[in-house]
Amino acid sequence: MYEPFFGLRERPFDLTPTPRFLVLTDAHREALRNLEYGIASRKGITLLVGEAGSGKTTVIRAAVETQPVRVHCVHLNNPTLSREEFIEMLTAKFGLSREAATSKTRMLVELEALLTARRTAGETTVLIVDEAQSLPLELLEEIRLLSNIETDDEKLLSVIIAGQPELADRLNEQALRQFKQRVSLRCMLGSLSRAETETYIRGRIQAAGGSGADVFTAEAMALVHEGARGLPRTINVIADNALLGGFAAGRRPVDGAIVREVCGDFDIPLSVPSASPARPAAATPAPAAAPGTARLLPVEAPTPVLDASTTTSEGTMFDTFTPKRRRFSFFWN
Repeated sequence: MYEPFFGLRERPFDLTPTPRFLVLTDAHREALRNLEYGIASRKGITLLVGEAGSGKTTVIRAAVETQPVRVHCVHLNNPTLSREEFIEMLTAKFGLSREAATSKTRMLVELEALLTARRTAGETTVLIVDEAQSLPLELLEEIRLLSNIETDDEKLLSVIIAGQPELADRLNEQALRQFKQRVSLRCMLGSLSRAETETYIRGRIQAAGGSGADVFTAEAMALVHEGARGLPRTINVIADNALLGGFAAGRRPVDGAIVREVCGDFDIPLSVPSASPARPAAATPAPAAAPGTARLLPVEAPTPVLDASTTTSEGTMFDTFTPKRRRFSFFWN
């Protein structure tokens, strides 16, 4: 909708975790390298911890795509499963037989044979478990046992566990000490700094075919960072709606006023209040005149008459006035 107006080929702030839109901060680059190494060297379990919306899934997908060999990837993103449902899910995702769905023993035998055949062919298999902070204890134990499938010199299955910071706290529990001992690599993603947020916004705009300086003002990007608290997913939500608002108002680049309005629509607090018009100064009464002298009355300056040719530092005087518009917000799952 707004892409041609801002000179973009596509929307830069969609919520889908597309690896080519990945902007590498120092933390994201370190996490990506750890994940790449964990997959390539079959290190068993790699743990990735980060707040919701910090970019975990995008980094994982980028790590899978950069592998020099063929990678078979099984992604589980629904942790609310029973043990039986978990076995059924693995059977379906790995393409095992129907009998394997009803027998854990049969499933393990078939899975090990499949992983061995892929290893012989020079291929890699990765199991990605997302939202792992909500996994019940019995499923974490099942995942630990899967990571034990190995030959004499290497693991046959690379496992990536991604979750929110509560997952790191859970691994300190006594019941999960064996699982924690199987974690060979650990990396963490945090919120972006203000400078990183600006780099993130400009990077995604460039990936979509545009120029960051032509799309957002410096004030607008600072307000996006403040409202999003540096979380990439929230940055995407605010920036996408700000582009829509700028398009609706015919305003390019998007300025701070539009970002403030978007944050207000989403009930996102900002510490910087929007500017309010200054109150006119109270008129100072004229001093009383001495008896018998003329009294001078204050004369108000005439209001200038402006036409379309009257200009200010921002352009025509009419250009600086923007009528109040109705806001429309679009949401994507």
